Amino acid sequence: MLNRFFAFYKPYKWLFIADFTCAILAALVELAFPLAVNRVIDDYLPAGNWSTILSACLVLMGIFLLSAFFHYIVTYWGHKLGINIESDMRKQAFNKVQKLPNRFFDNNKTGHLVSRMTNDLMDIGEIAHHGPEDLFIAFMTLIGAFSLMMMINPQLAILTFIVIPFLLILSIYFSKKMAKTFDRFFRDIADFNARVENNVSGIRVVKAFANEDHEIAQFAVNNERFRTTKLIAYKVMAWNASISHFLIKGVSIFVLACGTWFVINNKMTFGEFMAFILLSNIFIGPINQINSVIETYPKGIAGFKRFMELLDTPEEIEDTKDAVTIDKVEGEIAYNNVSFGYTEDKLILNQVNFNVRKGESVAFVGPSGGGKTTICSLLPRFYDVTGGSITIDGIDIRQMTQESLRNQIGIVQQDVFLFDGTIRDNIAYGKLDATDEEIWEAARQAQLEELIHAQPEGMQTMIGERGVKLSGGQKQRLSIARMFLKNPPILILDEATSALDTETEAAIQLALSKLSQGRTTFVIAHRLATIRDVDRIIVVTKDGIEEQGTHEELLQAGGNYSRLYEAQFQL
Repeated sequence: MLNRFFAFYKPYKWLFIADFTCAILAALVELAFPLAVNRVIDDYLPAGNWSTILSACLVLMGIFLLSAFFHYIVTYWGHKLGINIESDMRKQAFNKVQKLPNRFFDNNKTGHLVSRMTNDLMDIGEIAHHGPEDLFIAFMTLIGAFSLMMMINPQLAILTFIVIPFLLILSIYFSKKMAKTFDRFFRDIADFNARVENNVSGIRVVKAFANEDHEIAQFAVNNERFRTTKLIAYKVMAWNASISHFLIKGVSIFVLACGTWFVINNKMTFGEFMAFILLSNIFIGPINQINSVIETYPKGIAGFKRFMELLDTPEEIEDTKDAVTIDKVEGEIAYNNVSFGYTEDKLILNQVNFNVRKGESVAFVGPSGGGKTTICSLLPRFYDVTGGSITIDGIDIRQMTQESLRNQIGIVQQDVFLFDGTIRDNIAYGKLDATDEEIWEAARQAQLEELIHAQPEGMQTMIGERGVKLSGGQKQRLSIARMFLKNPPILILDEATSALDTETEAAIQLALSKLSQGRTTFVIAHRLATIRDVDRIIVVTKDGIEEQGTHEELLQAGGNYSRLYEAQFQL
């Protein structure tokens, strides 16, 4: 894990070297000050040479001015190093999320993922900056200060050093306790974020059912759990801080008492006594640094572990080494003995076979859970088949790069997802480098032009989160415009009009008909009246493909489709 952590330093090695060097130089300057005080008190002061003392003080001022520069480099550039590493980790986490399969999102909450990319990495920058640097400087300062103290008075130096092992053992003990606490801490933050995200996303449902009090009660549970975990973490930190504080102050009092005794008995000069007190404070300083790192370390490492768990999540669906980039397909599709299950022990599809000609429109109908949506989800490789193969123009889709395959497929869903932005932004999502004229043409084809002109800000009208400021029909038209702009040779229409009123549905159906022309089209539909004119209808049940043919052929056959149609017509 440490090897993987330190790999993030590689792009910034010169920044790290500069920061590290300045930190060492600043620490050395600190060690020089007590020796200078010793020299002034024991040598220059008795001689009464004011000009020499003034010159020495000016030299010290110059040295500490240089030290101030070193501290600036350490504070700013060191934190820049930490922030850069933190940003790189967040970038990797976000990039990883883009590559994870749909199966991962089926099983993980949005709030948990957001927490992994935000709160979990909050202290990584501090660990990246202060961890290696502070620990090295602390041990270097400890050794340096102890060596100088030994030169001044070996007996007092050894007596002072006795407390250090106790402080280190104490820090390690509390570090282990905090590591467990912060692991739970981050899980509770993730649950907390998931609760808030879930509530805000579904606030209209909450209000519709007048369940605000229920949501407040649910939030209170998560909030209290988060509060309790945080209090436990700070309780551990408080014990560590208070005991360490007592021991450190005890060392200072011990040095003061013993040093006085040595001076009275002429075993130390006044200058050596002053220097020893100053060195003892420098000697204790690294202990505070080590404590600070040990307090931050469990929090940072707990977040880093969760970050690595995310990075190590199998992508499942990956491009093969010999995958080819497809620029354009004709749209001839074949499902050859296709089997698939969301879990290993249960197949949704078993040995499914059918062919679709270029430009043919095929509708999938049947009871819920039969596998209609699954059949369509396998085509753009949102999931990979567990048996058999799917080909486009005779090429197995697993031999195509995912990006080029999905560029050939357009999907219009019942639950339209629109981004928080302008009308133009959302249409342009179908082709990011589209010109204004291309965007307007797509809007006209989707019958959106009148709506856009009616808005005070036209194309730049903000539509709100998930398009909340638009009606269902307007959102659907916008998604169709996006698809006109993408202009894919293969189209999947997933219940695209089932949530609309009759008048709006007729208008959308007209736009969809226009969109489907000349494209190989898969249609998933429960409302059978909307698919009368497709080239072929395939009836999918839990037993597989039961029947297929045109609307008239299936009605005459008197099978499953006929019964479904009669049931809807009677209703």
